[in-house]
Amino acid sequence: MNSPTHFNRGRDPREVTRRWFFEQCGVGLGAIALQQLLRQNAVAAPLGENPLAPKQPHFKAKAKRVIYLFMAGGPSHLELFDNKPELAKWDGKLPPAELIKDYRAAFISPNSTLLGPKFKFARHGQSGAELSELLPHLAGVADNIAVVKSIHSDAFNHAPAQIFMNTGSVQFGRPSFGAWTTYGLGSVSSDLPAYVVFSTGSKGTSGGASNWGNGFLPSIHQGTMFRSTGDPVLYLSNPKGVDAQMQRDSLDSIKRLNEKRLAVTGDPEIATRINSFEMAYRMQTSAPELMDLSKESKATLDMYGAEPGKANFASSCLLARRLVERGVRFVQIFHEAWDHHGGLVGGLKDQCGKTDKASAALVKDLKERGLLEDTLVIWGGEFGRTPMVQGGNDGRDHHPNCFSMWFAGGGVKPGLTLGGSDEFGFHATTDKVHVHDLHATLLHLLGLDHEKLTYRDQGRDFRLTDVHGHVVQKMLA
Repeated sequence: MNSPTHFNRGRDPREVTRRWFFEQCGVGLGAIALQQLLRQNAVAAPLGENPLAPKQPHFKAKAKRVIYLFMAGGPSHLELFDNKPELAKWDGKLPPAELIKDYRAAFISPNSTLLGPKFKFARHGQSGAELSELLPHLAGVADNIAVVKSIHSDAFNHAPAQIFMNTGSVQFGRPSFGAWTTYGLGSVSSDLPAYVVFSTGSKGTSGGASNWGNGFLPSIHQGTMFRSTGDPVLYLSNPKGVDAQMQRDSLDSIKRLNEKRLAVTGDPEIATRINSFEMAYRMQTSAPELMDLSKESKATLDMYGAEPGKANFASSCLLARRLVERGVRFVQIFHEAWDHHGGLVGGLKDQCGKTDKASAALVKDLKERGLLEDTLVIWGGEFGRTPMVQGGNDGRDHHPNCFSMWFAGGGVKPGLTLGGSDEFGFHATTDKVHVHDLHATLLHLLGLDHEKLTYRDQGRDFRLTDVHGHVVQKMLA
């Protein structure tokens, strides 16, 4: 069928030139080259091997698992963690010229006056950690947490800032911190996903699924969104007319077909598909037991403020503890509710009321069960809020220059307060911690060298910290 006439579309074979060949066949050659590159990048686990089997870290790890409480929207560090008495004295006045000299941001008017802190602060525990009156439960575990007041970021809009905090890049398409973690360490659980995600706020995250995506890593490393009640994922239960034996027979047939194709192509997405089908089958047994909070004691439910059958942040925190107990490597709870351009006072009271008790209970519960030592707990958002007012006299704008986060367990130094800012909480001034430094440190706690945890894509070795990042030694226990 490939006769000379067909091949040359009527041209004499003697007239075929190299120029004609590349002109007419360039797309086909490009496709061949692309396929070869994709095959070089696509490295699947050997046939029959679990692609999420536990892996050894680069060095001995302090943390074996992560629970990340992501407070999307940007909690105000000035009302929660970074007490600024001087800011109160400047309430209603224009900021000093040197404070905002050469500073440019999309939303901040140079004529915005300063807004004094709205809540009182006090010191707690033997560490003397200074916390807002809005966080009475966190104050009870002050000696178990480390507060870092000098985090700073490169992005000041929600979507890019959230993606940056979770992936190390403001652009879509990079793997999330959770995906890098499972890529580096695998998972201990065989009956539940390695990376589980909850969303508990008033809306979904601005950055969407990119916050927990796998990027260019095999898709087995992406986060699996769970619901807080009922079946954790949709369609987990069999439909009417499909019994367990019928399902098992169907899965076995599909698995044999996928394994044949995997042996030919080595495509890691086929391995992901096989693993996903088998995981879903096993979850039909493991998930109902996981989701049944009625098996928890009344004291535990009261400590979290959780109610069986009620979906909220408290239930998700309790489920996070149950998940890590069962070997899940990474659990992330996104609570998108902190964007207080107006209604700052009421909004902070509301959100702290919904999250403070359960966040502190999680730390306390993990410690009581002997899990806190090797479970890394992270609390924070994508940025902080400005010292300047917005929304009349009851709001603050986005602020990436300086904000606060807290950490517990997993090799973080307990009772630590690290870093500081100027008298207005505008610029980080001491022990500055960039997002890349934070990522390098968190990976270090997991026993992973951020410069060695790489994945080759499009001819380049990528990593979570890009070409930046230093481990913050002062955070380490």
